[in-house]
Parts: sequence; structure tokens; C-alpha cells
Amino acid sequence: MMNRFETSQWVPFPVDLVFAFFANPSNLLHLVPDELETQILDVRLKPAPPRPPASPLLRHFPSEVAGEGSEIEISFKPLGWAPKVKWTARITEFVWNSHFCDDQVKGPFRTFHHRHEVREEVRDGVRGTVVTDIVDYQPPFGVLGMLGNPVVKRQLAHRFAHRQAMLPESLLVAARLAEQLG
Repeated sequence: MMNRFETSQWVPFPVDLVFAFFANPSNLLHLVPDELETQILDVRLKPAPPRPPASPLLRHFPSEVAGEGSEIEISFKPLGWAPKVKWTARITEFVWNSHFCDDQVKGPFRTFHHRHEVREEVRDGVRGTVVTDIVDYQPPFGVLGMLGNPVVKRQLAHRFAHRQAMLPESLLVAARLAEQLG
């Protein structure tokens, strides 16, 4: 049985900056809790389609992005007491300033599909971006894994709450760097 976890967050930054930030695999480490001890082991980038015209903020901003077919291998501790596990994800869809998807190729889940979406939204006169994450997954270990699904959902909620707490500051740093380079 497939499970779904979904979350959204609005941030006061332009869509193209937010999308470029998320599409750069090295930025993952800025958004995960320290207790996971996450490491990027390997990144095999495939080129993204040509970037559409960028806002003035991003015209000179260098940002590697993982286009469709790219693979990222990480290691992390799924639980505080557990040994590290390896996870390989492949980018399966990539549409500039709209969405990209990654699927687990190897890792702890039976299946794991993560769709990262962005869309522009103005709130209180401020142009910003809504970031939506949709995760469809099946835990490992069949019926036993399904019994443990409440733990998996709590872990996902904790990790995305941490990411949402870290994202505005991380984007502010990226925006300042873009301004300096522009």
C-alpha cells in the first residue's frame, strides 16, 4: 500500500532562486537535521534543459542543478541509534521553475517518490514562492513495515519541519550571494 506525506511552505523569495536552490544537490546538507549525519557520497549530474530567462537576481548566479537522469548517493542515520544507510536517488522529471521529482533507486524504502513543486504567490503584497513537497512511499519489510508507518510519518514530519525552519535563512544567504555576483 502506498502512503503519502505532503507539506507546503511560503517563502519571500522569487521562484527561480528557490527552484535553483533546491535543484542543486549540494544544498541538501543545509536542510537536513544534524543528527542524521548526512553525507553526500557521489553526484552524477546530467544536464538540465536550458535555463529560462532568469530574474535580474539570478542572471550571474552560478548554480549546479541535477537534471533528469542525475543520480545522488547519500548516507545518513535513519534513527539515532541505527547504523548509517546508503540512499541513491535519481531525478526522473525536471521542469524549470515548476517541479522536479526524485525516485529512490537504492535505499531503505520499498518505494520512494518525492515531487518538489514551486509556484509564485503574492502574500500581503510580497511576491514569493510556495514550496510543496509530495512524498509517495512504501516502507520496507511488508506488513511489519506498514505497522511501523506511524514512526516513518513522524520522522518525515520532523525532517520537513527542520527543513522549513532552515529554508528562509538558507535562501537569504543564496539571495545575498546572487546580489554580490550580479
